[in-house]
Amino acid sequence: MPDTPRLEGIGAFRLSPLPEIHFGCQTLERLPALIVRHGKRILLVTGRRSFVNSPRWPQLQAALAEQGVSWQHVSVAEEPSPRLVDEVVAAHRGAGIDVVVAIGGGSALDAGKAMAGLLHTGTSVMDHLEGVGRGLPYPGPAVPLIAVPTTAGTGSEATRNAVLSERGPEGFKKSLRDDRLMARVALVDPDLLAGCPADQLAANGMDAFTQLLESYLSANSSPPTDALAWSGMQAFCQGFWTAIEGGPHAAEEGYSGIAYASLMSGITLAQAGLGAVHGLASPLGAFFPIPHGAVCGTLLAEATAVNIAALRERGEAPEALTKYARVGRLLADSPDLDDRQACDALVNTLRDWTRRLAMPRLGAFGMQESDLPRVVANARGGSMKTNPLVLSDEELSALLASRL
Repeated sequence: MPDTPRLEGIGAFRLSPLPEIHFGCQTLERLPALIVRHGKRILLVTGRRSFVNSPRWPQLQAALAEQGVSWQHVSVAEEPSPRLVDEVVAAHRGAGIDVVVAIGGGSALDAGKAMAGLLHTGTSVMDHLEGVGRGLPYPGPAVPLIAVPTTAGTGSEATRNAVLSERGPEGFKKSLRDDRLMARVALVDPDLLAGCPADQLAANGMDAFTQLLESYLSANSSPPTDALAWSGMQAFCQGFWTAIEGGPHAAEEGYSGIAYASLMSGITLAQAGLGAVHGLASPLGAFFPIPHGAVCGTLLAEATAVNIAALRERGEAPEALTKYARVGRLLADSPDLDDRQACDALVNTLRDWTRRLAMPRLGAFGMQESDLPRVVANARGGSMKTNPLVLSDEELSALLASRL
């Protein structure tokens, strides 16, 4: 009998709004019709290269012209900063934008989300940014947003926060967050993953799986988020290596599996929160030039090992160990393992993935042992608060040191 989650009592929970979701191959063809629902003047936010260098870019332009849609184009070359968002908003606030369309990876989608959120408000990102901003409530309203991911990792098309960052010694990586920032429409077309380099698929995929596992183990998880996270992990296991290694089924099975997993990870992280990996990812991404997917890929196995060891030692949150065991049986494809064996199998499988994917160590991005206290001190934000238990500074330092 499959090792599926069981409902052992349903407590109170809250679900935030979700976008209208269009999932499936060739759904990009629906985009022009979805745009004109909201108007004919759009701000089109894309990444720097992949989509605009593909045949789909002139095809989309022709389809928009046929619908009588006018657009202004913004390219986002890297993780968006508050300054970039404020500059784009200032340049386009008076243009009467009816809808923002963001097409690209997480950076393009987060930038588009923040721009859509501020085009009507007349305020700055720094008025509302968590932790480092002026603490003013977001007033709304947001311009409608249509989010079209071209990678399978962040799930930003289904979250209510835009991650913005400044890199450097005084850097930060924080969120502009509000239910009203949720995209009106998330259009997820697995065909857009075709041609994505294997290393990018790997890093993005590890981000998605980390989000699924952490939201499944989150202290704020609920039966709906558990069900969605579980289905996402199943799809990931079925599709990830097929997508990475290519072959005749990469498109129809692999890409669809990881695109679905990424979408589910966005939904569940927005509803349940995350854990230690994402708590550490915030200062790591702010202080060092390390891509977010690489943080997830390099830390997930060891963070899972640290959590499991701490749960066993302290006897806290026994339901978390049960959940880890379920995932361990899923990943190892070994339904007969007992809970202890399954937790060990989970860590071993994740360590094997880290090796197979050649995930870089933190030292490759300039981090040194002397940086450990600074990273740990800045890791106690929102994601760390929903880890299944509170990890000490010493445990977090040891986790990071194991991947230096």
